[in-house]
Amino acid sequence: MCSISASMINIYTIGDLQIGKVVWKVRRSMRNSSGWILGTLLFLGGFFFVHVAASSPRSHRLLAQDAVEIKMVKNGVVLDNKLVQLTFSNPGGDVVGIRYGGIDNLLEINNNEDDRGYWDVVWNNPGETKNTQYRIQGTQFKVITERPDQVEVSFISTYNAKLQRGVTVPVNVDRRYIMQQGRSGFYTYAIFERLEGWPGGDMEQVRVAYKLHQAKFRYMALSDTRQRFMPTDDDRARGRPLAFKEAVLLNNKTSNPEFEGEVDDKYQYSADDKDIKVHGWISIDDQSPPVGFWMITPSAEFRMGGPFKQDLTSHVGPTCLTGFASHHYVGKEVGLTFQDGEVWKKVFGPVFIYLNSAARNSANSPSTIRTLWNNAKDQMLEEVKSWPYNFISSQDFPSSDQRGSVSGQLLVHDRYIGSLPRTSLAYVGLAAPGEVGSWQRESKGYQFWTQTDEKGYFLIENIRPGNYNLYASVPGIVGDYKYEVDITIEPGSKIQLASITYKPPRTGPTLWEIGIPDRTAAEFYIPDPFPTLMNKLYKGSRLDKFRQYGLWARYYERYPNNDLIYRVGASNYSEDWFYAQVTRSVGNGRYVGTTWQIQFELKNVVNPGNYTLQLALASTTYAELQVRVNNLNAKPPLFSTGLIGDDNAIARLGIHGLYWLWSIDVPSTLLREGSNTIYLTQSRDGNSPFHGVMYDYIRLEGPSEKP
Repeated sequence: MCSISASMINIYTIGDLQIGKVVWKVRRSMRNSSGWILGTLLFLGGFFFVHVAASSPRSHRLLAQDAVEIKMVKNGVVLDNKLVQLTFSNPGGDVVGIRYGGIDNLLEINNNEDDRGYWDVVWNNPGETKNTQYRIQGTQFKVITERPDQVEVSFISTYNAKLQRGVTVPVNVDRRYIMQQGRSGFYTYAIFERLEGWPGGDMEQVRVAYKLHQAKFRYMALSDTRQRFMPTDDDRARGRPLAFKEAVLLNNKTSNPEFEGEVDDKYQYSADDKDIKVHGWISIDDQSPPVGFWMITPSAEFRMGGPFKQDLTSHVGPTCLTGFASHHYVGKEVGLTFQDGEVWKKVFGPVFIYLNSAARNSANSPSTIRTLWNNAKDQMLEEVKSWPYNFISSQDFPSSDQRGSVSGQLLVHDRYIGSLPRTSLAYVGLAAPGEVGSWQRESKGYQFWTQTDEKGYFLIENIRPGNYNLYASVPGIVGDYKYEVDITIEPGSKIQLASITYKPPRTGPTLWEIGIPDRTAAEFYIPDPFPTLMNKLYKGSRLDKFRQYGLWARYYERYPNNDLIYRVGASNYSEDWFYAQVTRSVGNGRYVGTTWQIQFELKNVVNPGNYTLQLALASTTYAELQVRVNNLNAKPPLFSTGLIGDDNAIARLGIHGLYWLWSIDVPSTLLREGSNTIYLTQSRDGNSPFHGVMYDYIRLEGPSEKP
């Protein structure tokens, strides 16, 4: 038996559409279940739909006949909770069908069954340069949990060490799926494990992806400002590939005239991992009600590379995915590289695939899109609040009472600008023990990050047991922080640190500076896109302007004959410092390095004395940056990075990749009173316009002053 009690009723209007909201409670009276379920009943244009927000995932028990069922069918397995029906291949474990909201299959029915909903990896054997993509296929099916309120199933792929090397990936994969009663969606996660004695290699990518029904899912939403109707995969197929295969110029044969002449590139829809929490698609057509398909990632603990690592989200296909590990925006030096015999285990996920719907007659209403998107964001917040889930049936996923926490206060002290207790929104995190800043290259373990409040206080919760270092990155402050003491987390531990102080790199007073130390090149000059190579989603956007295709080529227009010259005191870095130092085309597919100049005045030079150039890079790709002072032809240069970087952020339309920092000694004998010039030469030539660097921040410091 159930009784319903409404505690609040609101009716309001958007345009000509009435929207109502009823906050309600259902009193449950069922065997082994009692209590209240809280939720909202939305009134939308004469129709109602329900969003349930229960006290815990296990409390979604509405009616006995709505219990989760598992059915064995020919070559498949079906999970059904009366809201959603999932069909899997058996024992392969691919999601071949998702029935919801009056649509028989949300996935692309014209694709092969192993190309609809799948987990995959990209693997390289040692010494090989060719990537091999493996769609993970199970060889064994198991029912892990079967209750009226929850079913968890497993598809297991087991590595056969007796097979010829390279036939399969040397890793066991246990893919899990969870369906719960009364929930319009499902969870998925996977346990990856390598055993002793197995061959090594590089795992460049781990992800879970869903390819949706192309004729229905046409509207994509990544954030409040990044959403629109999208072209189709067929539109891309008819378009013209540009400098790399991911970028396509759409022609006049698109499914919608508004896409004609646009560039579509999946990297235009990337985001930092810290910002990838919910994204997806909305199905809008005349045959079925509007349906939202959302990928919700409530935690980034299982992702590699820290909070600023970038990855793909949703893109034309329509494709909706979560990347757990990849070389995107970091390069091959940051990947899952295993030595022969190396033992390893990691849990990726869970993530929640959430489905919602609205009334059919509101299909083309902007308010319907907004309602579905806002509901998805609300659900994301519920999932984040519920993390770590306590319903996972794996000993490899610690529940909340098996985890620990670390709290403290982060301060910054720079004797030339004083103590800065206002380390507001600094990023503080735990990652595998390593050197300062090593967390951005770490991939095999787990990371736990938070942001400080306005006084620098932080609390990192729900940390898996293990050994860690504590790291920090402070916006507006150059460099990285590492706490000098290792931290061991045990189940239930609550570690309270005393105030900790970061002393950033500094040898003397600031003589001049260029940029903002924030690990990105976003504050520098970003040109307007070519009118014929524009993505209209970002038209007029200052925040996302860097996501437009082809901006690197605007350097040649701005500096057709000579390279960039920046004059300290006269130039403005937001207008006069190009966002990327790229190579210059000399024809016949050849590109040569470029040399930028920083010209500045010194009234007097302390001699003898050492000056310091703080040089921070936001991205590098097959580049070598050489620094010279007042002599362009000096050999050797004062400083050289050597060949560094593979993050490809210029081509992938990112504004940052991996972060690099050097404190370069500049002897006073190289400086002179009056006019001085620092030459920054990216010396690597080649056959690509994408070899280059992005700067984060440059500062020249005078000799140290006595306290």
